[in-house]
This record gives sequence, structure tokens and C-alpha cells, in this order.
Amino acid sequence: MAGERVDLVAGYLLHQRPYRETSALLEVFTEVHGRVGLVARGVRSARSRQRGELQPFRPLRLSWMGRGELGTLSAVEADGAGPGLRGKALYSGFYLNELLMRLLTRHDPHPLLYRHYRDCLRRLGAGEPLESTLRLFELRLLEEAGYGLQLETEADSGQPVRAEARYDYQLEVGPFRLDRDSATAFVFSGASLLAMARGDLAEPAVLHDAKRLLRAALKLYLGDKPLKSRELFKSLET
Repeated sequence: MAGERVDLVAGYLLHQRPYRETSALLEVFTEVHGRVGLVARGVRSARSRQRGELQPFRPLRLSWMGRGELGTLSAVEADGAGPGLRGKALYSGFYLNELLMRLLTRHDPHPLLYRHYRDCLRRLGAGEPLESTLRLFELRLLEEAGYGLQLETEADSGQPVRAEARYDYQLEVGPFRLDRDSATAFVFSGASLLAMARGDLAEPAVLHDAKRLLRAALKLYLGDKPLKSRELFKSLET
């Protein structure tokens, strides 16, 4: 990254925090370079032209000079209108950004995940069903980050998951067919697992199962540190 000049690549602002008197440290998610850390010098001064452009969820074109782990932002411009998120959709957008911050390493490109993120913001802005939109993004994020869920084959036998069967899902391993009831099993129907694999969360039972499984998987990879956006979402509901 040292000495590299990057010009007008597509990206989104994930997070920013103050740095020194008038600057800011940015985390951006770009189509070509993945997650990137940048120093935006003077961006918090009243005369900064970049200040108004650096808004979350707005498609941007970003330029920077590379220098070690952190680049230095040299230019930013809007690349179209943002999705206009409000209420729960806005909090959901912050949740997506926090997941990307926590699960992606810097300078690891994920162009397909970038397109999923862009599409997810569009769906949130259009008022499409919130729960299914978030669950589908979580599925794709885990897969792109290298933590994809095994949903179509049995973990022990390698045989295809059967819709009529019931399974004990063991995280980081996969589904094991249940031949009898078990109080300790993390139980899912084969039909739900196969529907998740297809990205079909239209049925309420499948959506409920997807939330159970994805919440457990995310907790495993995120660790014990709580998500700030999830806490904000809970405060909005109360």
C-alpha cells in the first residue's frame, strides 16, 4: 500500500472518528480494495469541502495516497443519491456497517459482498421487509468472510440434506441428522436449511430459523463484545 495512488474508486463510508484538531479517521468499504482505513486531514474544519460528502450510506468516489496501514484521503465526491434511510432502516444500516467493520480485515477485496451491501441498502431504502433483507446479508457476509454455513449436505455423511428430516446444527461443522429427540440439540428442519441455502426466506418458519442460526453464528465469530448498533436498535424499540 505504501506510495500507492488510488483514484476515484467506488466506496461507502462505514465509520469515522475525530483525529487531532480538525482531521478524522475513516473506515471505508470499497468495491476494489475492500475495507480501507484513511486519514481525512482538515475534514472537520468549517471550510472543508469534503465534510459534507462524507456521509454513511451515500455512494462515493474516493481517492487517496497509500502510506502504510492508513492512506491519506485526497478527494471524495458523491456518486449518486443515498437510499434515504429512516427509523429502523437507518439503524439497520448502521448494523450492516458494524458487521463489516468487525468481520472484514483491511485490504481484502470482496467485490461480490460490496454489491450485496449496495443492494441491501437499496432494499432498506425501498421499504422491503427488514428481517429477510438483514438475514440474507448476514448469510452472504459470513460466506464472503470465510465463515459460510454448511446448509445443503450432512456434516458426517456428506449426503444431501433431506427436507423431511430434522437436524442438530453444530456451528463450524454443519448439520447432523437427528434420529431421536434431544434436549441439547440445536434443531432445524431440513426444509429450513435448504430454503436458507436458496436464499428463500419467505416462509415465517424459515425466517425464524434463519434468525436463530445466524445469531448463533455471528456471536461465535464476533466474540463477547456487544454490537453497539444492536443496542441502539433495542433502545429504539423501547
